[in-house]
Amino acid sequence: MGRYLSIWLPALLSDRLLRLRPELGKIPFIVVVPERGRLVVKAAGPLAVKKGIVRGMVAADASAMLPELRLFHYKPATEERLLKGLAEWCLRFTPVASADPPEGIVLDISGCPHLWGGEPPYLDAITGSLKKNGYHSRAAIADTVGAAWAMARFGGKDLIVAPQQQQEALQLLPPAALRLEPPVQERLQKLGFNHIGSFISMPATVLRRRFGQELLTRIAQALGHLQERPLPLQPAPVFREQLPCAEPVHTRTAIDIALETLLQQLCHGLQQAGKGLRSAVFKIDTVDGGSQEIFIGTNRPVRNTAHLLKLFEPKITTIVPGMGIEMFTLEAPAVEALSGRQEAIWNTLGGTDTGTELAGLLDRIAGRMGDAAIKRYLPAEHYWPERSFMPAGLFEKAVTAWRSDRPRPVYLLPKPEPVIVAAPIPDYPPLLFRYRGKVHNIAKADGPERIEQEWWLEQNQVRDYYVVEDEEGSRYWLFRAGHYGAEKPQWFLHGFFA
Repeated sequence: MGRYLSIWLPALLSDRLLRLRPELGKIPFIVVVPERGRLVVKAAGPLAVKKGIVRGMVAADASAMLPELRLFHYKPATEERLLKGLAEWCLRFTPVASADPPEGIVLDISGCPHLWGGEPPYLDAITGSLKKNGYHSRAAIADTVGAAWAMARFGGKDLIVAPQQQQEALQLLPPAALRLEPPVQERLQKLGFNHIGSFISMPATVLRRRFGQELLTRIAQALGHLQERPLPLQPAPVFREQLPCAEPVHTRTAIDIALETLLQQLCHGLQQAGKGLRSAVFKIDTVDGGSQEIFIGTNRPVRNTAHLLKLFEPKITTIVPGMGIEMFTLEAPAVEALSGRQEAIWNTLGGTDTGTELAGLLDRIAGRMGDAAIKRYLPAEHYWPERSFMPAGLFEKAVTAWRSDRPRPVYLLPKPEPVIVAAPIPDYPPLLFRYRGKVHNIAKADGPERIEQEWWLEQNQVRDYYVVEDEEGSRYWLFRAGHYGAEKPQWFLHGFFA
């Protein structure tokens, strides 16, 4: 059996506001949330609590009691975001941490406390660090998640339960310490079960018949008869840098300095690991609890600060500091191997066959116009024109060469378009054709070039292609589908030459 630590943060929302706005320490305030057509208190600051303001109170009643009360509106999912961030912070104390909404964090601390000299100093280190960062907390350690949760919220002064002693520790705690739903708690109280010890040893069949399976499940979890483990957080990106602000910042200059600083740190870490980034996310957290982010991608792995700054530059203007920025974060969620020789190419000019300068240009174009604005195609081993090419990455190698023994148009229509043609038969080139209402008189023509359908893929009519030039000097790629015979062949325009 392992050891678990449960952290309770009873004033999570108000502590967060006080961290962001220290001046609220002298002002009574509440956080309100709409409920059934009215505003209800979800959290209250220290001064408001001293004046009798409690959670669940109607905001209008609270304001009547305390006219100077200041109201802040609750933003959905705030607790989840805060708890996830605090759980990530707790990873310095243990490799397994999990958010436990609405006001808790659970840590699997098996094998960790001895690094701090034992469980008491380990517990003090965590709660002391949270207090130093402005969060009021209460934490407990036990063999099970359920027992640790109960002791953190309802226990006495002794918050470390000795191994295999969780049943004794739970005896005097109220039924709510078992994380029961309110209806189950109410039934227990009506029957006079005010302490866990008054029913924990009763037969399972009796408890199930009276209170349902939930009560038995929670008892089993708390005692360790039913295994319960915290779900670990997804690991934070390996390549991540943060820059907190001593005071909120608002200016573009400050944002530029922060981004350049973080890029230098991130690129240094990438260099040590022999990696280059393929994508990066620049995030800001504002003092009012908001967050914004901008994203860039690259065609090749990069760790060149100057180039990355150019990619971010057109997007920085979208950042709105609001009441001020308190934290900058830069992450590289996608990285690839990048050797020192490849990196050195960024410091050279021209004359290389690596395509590095082209990669930089394409990165900037994609940053301004989007990735969809850049397309590249490679030859495919097919005769049918529609299948003779395939989309490819910007630096993907071709497995076959482009066909150069016969003329091919610069632009191939995605789908051949029908045209009206006047042509002698059977195999003479057309004399003229009508395309989108305009008649093109043909001055020169070359062909036919017969292209058969690939019968192993699809059955279709044979095509005879002609390269034609009209009297204005424009060149087109026309084809006749099918043979002259029972049915009159149809003509199509398939491409344009330069």
